[in-house]
Amino acid sequence: MSSNVGLTTPRGSGTSGYVQRNLSHLKPRDNPQPYPKDFDTFKHRQRQPDKDILEHDRKREIEVKVFELRDKLEDEGVEEDEIDDQCDALRKKLESQQTANGGPTAKNLKSHQVHELAKAKIVESEKLRKALGIREDYEEGGHWKQQEERRVEREKQVASGETREEERSGQKYRDRD
Repeated sequence: MSSNVGLTTPRGSGTSGYVQRNLSHLKPRDNPQPYPKDFDTFKHRQRQPDKDILEHDRKREIEVKVFELRDKLEDEGVEEDEIDDQCDALRKKLESQQTANGGPTAKNLKSHQVHELAKAKIVESEKLRKALGIREDYEEGGHWKQQEERRVEREKQVASGETREEERSGQKYRDRD
């Protein structure tokens, strides 16, 4: 063994005694910056649902129920024309029910239904915004920005006011001469 690394003897250890370095060890960086300097990245951006996927899932749900009816009627031996009529009637009924309901709530959804959950979250956030009376154009932290703008404007006015007073005082002295 060299440099006192590893086992003094491999006997009884069940290994060959060969020493390898740990490749999964992450070395610390010299200048760690855990947070980005740009505060705009901290803003919450709500995930937007894909409308095509939502529409596809809605239609698929309807067609599954229609197919179950069709399968049941075929097993019973009903005529093909009668099956088509009943399936069309069920399809129209289900479509009208879905448009009347307005869509599923977040409680009824599974975790893998990401787009449906995003849509339900947007609807919920909109209801909360309206209930609390928050404007649509509200920007988080906007109050602080407005205060900072007012302070800068006041400083400019004070600075320009001082120059005006200096000009006026200079005129007074000229009038005396």
